[in-house]
Amino acid sequence: MSQNDKAISAAGTAVRTIDPTTVVGWGIDADPKNDPTWPMRDRSGDDGRGMDWTRPPVQTVDVEILQSVEHQRRPAVIGVSTPPSGVSGILRRQAFRLSESQWGHWLLLILADRVNSVEGLFADVGRGRMPNPLVEMGLVKRSHARPAAIATAALAVLGVVAIVRAARPRR
Repeated sequence: MSQNDKAISAAGTAVRTIDPTTVVGWGIDADPKNDPTWPMRDRSGDDGRGMDWTRPPVQTVDVEILQSVEHQRRPAVIGVSTPPSGVSGILRRQAFRLSESQWGHWLLLILADRVNSVEGLFADVGRGRMPNPLVEMGLVKRSHARPAAIATAALAVLGVVAIVRAARPRR
């Protein structure tokens, strides 16, 4: 390393400085004509008008939409296919009372997803459809679906038997 390539850090050790002209892609967004954040960047100077597009009309909804406490308005398009319902919906409502910067918000949403998957299994059984989670998760191919369904049912029965035996009082 030459003397020109060295700089002294706060700890007093030699640190190699980087020559920006040798780094591929360095300063790629320095040209304002090639600004990847346009038109959304918050511009504080007189370097342009900033957002110069009209906001699309907001989608009308007839179901409950959960919204973050950080945002004052909804986006123009939102998903309405699966409104919050059941225990998972209660968990989601609780999560959206918290700020997105809090762990509890995200942990409650993850828990709500897991609860929702179990609710979906019960909904399938309620509709008379036997779920096959091994095939639905892609762990087993469709051609092996019947043996996988038998194995899944056998495991479910063994699990229920184990829970019943564990819950039975000892003599």
